[in-house]
Amino acid sequence: MVFPSQDPLDRADFNAVEYINTLFPTEQSLANIDEVVNKIRLKIRRLDDNIRTVVRGQTNVGQDGRQALEEAQKAIQQLFGKIKDIKDKAEKSEQMVKEITRDIKQLDHAKRHLTTSITTLNHLHMLAGGVDSLEAMTRRRQYGEVANLLQGVVNVLEHFNKYMGIPQIRQLSERVKAAQNELGQQILADFEEAFPSQGTKRPGGPSNVLRDACLVANVLDPRIKQEIIKKFIKQHLSEYLVLFQENQDVAWLDKIDRRYAWIKRQLVDYEEKYGRMFPQEWYMTERIAVEFCHVTRTELAKIMRTRAKEIEVKLLLFAIQRTTNFEGLLAKRFSGCTLADGTVQKKPELPPPSTNPFLDDEPGTETDETMMEKSDIDRPKKPKVPDNPFHGIISKCFEPHLYVYIESQDKNLSELIDRFVADFKAQGPPKPNVDEGGAVLPSCADLFVYYKKCMVQCSQLSTGEPMIALTTIFQKYLREYAWKILSGNLPKTTSSSGGLTITSLLKEKEGSEVAKFTLEELCLICSILSTAEYCLATTQQLEEKLKEKVDASLMERINLTGEMDTFSIVISNSIQLLVQDLDAACDPALTAMSKMQWQNVEHVGDQSPYVTSVILHIKQNVPIIRDNLASTRKYFTQFCIKFANSFIPKFINHLFKCKPISMVGAEQLLLDTHSLKMVLLDLPSIGSQVVRKAPASYTKIVVKGMTRAEMILKVVMAPHEPPVVFVDNYIKLLADCSTDTFQKILDMKGLKRSEQSSMLELFRQRLPAPPSGMENPGSISLTAPTPEQESSRIRKLEKLIKKRL
Repeated sequence: MVFPSQDPLDRADFNAVEYINTLFPTEQSLANIDEVVNKIRLKIRRLDDNIRTVVRGQTNVGQDGRQALEEAQKAIQQLFGKIKDIKDKAEKSEQMVKEITRDIKQLDHAKRHLTTSITTLNHLHMLAGGVDSLEAMTRRRQYGEVANLLQGVVNVLEHFNKYMGIPQIRQLSERVKAAQNELGQQILADFEEAFPSQGTKRPGGPSNVLRDACLVANVLDPRIKQEIIKKFIKQHLSEYLVLFQENQDVAWLDKIDRRYAWIKRQLVDYEEKYGRMFPQEWYMTERIAVEFCHVTRTELAKIMRTRAKEIEVKLLLFAIQRTTNFEGLLAKRFSGCTLADGTVQKKPELPPPSTNPFLDDEPGTETDETMMEKSDIDRPKKPKVPDNPFHGIISKCFEPHLYVYIESQDKNLSELIDRFVADFKAQGPPKPNVDEGGAVLPSCADLFVYYKKCMVQCSQLSTGEPMIALTTIFQKYLREYAWKILSGNLPKTTSSSGGLTITSLLKEKEGSEVAKFTLEELCLICSILSTAEYCLATTQQLEEKLKEKVDASLMERINLTGEMDTFSIVISNSIQLLVQDLDAACDPALTAMSKMQWQNVEHVGDQSPYVTSVILHIKQNVPIIRDNLASTRKYFTQFCIKFANSFIPKFINHLFKCKPISMVGAEQLLLDTHSLKMVLLDLPSIGSQVVRKAPASYTKIVVKGMTRAEMILKVVMAPHEPPVVFVDNYIKLLADCSTDTFQKILDMKGLKRSEQSSMLELFRQRLPAPPSGMENPGSISLTAPTPEQESSRIRKLEKLIKKRL
């Protein structure tokens, strides 16, 4: 369909039956069939008429088309002719424009050449006149006029670089170079005459001729300027080399202040007499100071090599302190722009006084602190010493002799450690004070305060290899402090043992008699633990501060990880001692539990005496330990976790020794186990007025371990008939496929060997199939029960206990 239509007869999916049903939807509508047929016939006649008209109209289309094509071809030919005429006229116009502009271009070129010629002639006139004037002024030493004229002549001469092939231009250029050379030699001679290297005394004031000569030197070859500066500074410092010769008394380190006082006077004298003679951009004052520093460093290095045996620590520190103070003074007075290969840099703004590292307190003037505060580590970092451009310009010569300082610190620290040991023996362990918590040993704070003082002092002396050597000394005495002061003063478990080790703790035989620590010994262990924890944290901060102070290339060589591990070992040993002590105190009660005749228990009563004994020991020790570890809660949590991991397996092992057990005896043990479980869950806050929720990690360990003990007793209480039900119940409750554990359960029930054999055989048959790759089916364990299952079992157990009570 070409044109859109709403007539259903024009639709592509026209259906005659549907169309007829649309016209006659009901039987009553058939009454109008004649009217509908007439309408359709009328429509057919109209369509026939339209078709006829269209067909007749198409008979003349071919003739009309040919006529229209001929007319179009004629119009195209006429248009093509017009376009050709326009193109010819355009070409004629372009040719006419070129002829008109050709003369204009020639005029433009002539004007440009004429302008260039006039400019060049003017420059040539200026150059010729300038060269004549320059030669005349040079002979008359009119340096003021020469300075301005010479710069102009040099600038004009640059315009003739492309004309150097012309003899006259080349001759003028050679005359300019000759005049420059003559000026340079003449100015050098004038300075030599005014400031002779040997002989006459310096004039009392500046010369205007020499001041203008310096302006000329700025335009001449830079070597002339450098020669003037070199000769002047050498002549200015000649007196210094005489006064402070190596054989003079004032040359030694104890009179180093006189060197710096001399140069200060000379700089003031220079500013008064010659400050205006040299251009400001020459930075002559700074150059004199820098050359003085280089000479002083060389002379000090030479005399210290000669008299190395006479160098003492106090003398060395005195000389370094005075030298670094002088370098700081230079940093505030000068920018250091003359230090970089003689090139002049833009003078930066001076930093505010508070950020100048040389305005800090001198080493040794710090107030005695009780400890290195953490806030000191968190302060905004100060600029490192190398931010001072003059740092080390003199003091670098002291570095080869800093071994004297390092050896002195080694000796001082050795004496300090010995004093700590003697003081501890004389004063004894710290007195128990559970109200204030365990205190850090005072010697620890003293050690780190001294470390900080040494670190700051050494960083001001050098940020290179001496800092690495000092770090090695720090490491040595951190380890000595850990072993001599901390580990060496931990209480011994027995009088016969030479000391406490982890191996000896682990090898204690079950049930052996171990002396219980006194209140003072418990407080001492907690104090040593707190001190080790403080040392661990502060050593890490010390490492960070050392890395800030040392050169970036040496940072990787500073590593105090080994010393931090040493303090971690002390902490672990201390916690293990506390656990061992409480564990050993509970051993007699557990032994008493295993020796009771549980098959003779006739009724379930209150908790057994052994439970009361365990709770008593816990209530005696744990509050003391908690209060003394108030500042290190995480290590108290570790103590609780380690005690639970030690006590619960031991309790279960003693539980297996309770055999045979009657039903009533098992119920009593179940009640005791529940009581111990509640006490263990409350262990972190037992005896405390402030009740805190136990850590989740600790609670999980206690619930898992004691629930296993309760499940063991539930299995023991269960009837062993029928055997299949008993075995399945054991596998379900304990989730343990070990035949050894099952054997112990049977022993607790008091079964005969014949019954046990059949039970074991049935147990092996009822075991679930082991996963692929497992070698020993007897040693596998089932998947641990989910927390929901454990919670459900706990609720059932509590109901059972309440029912029994």
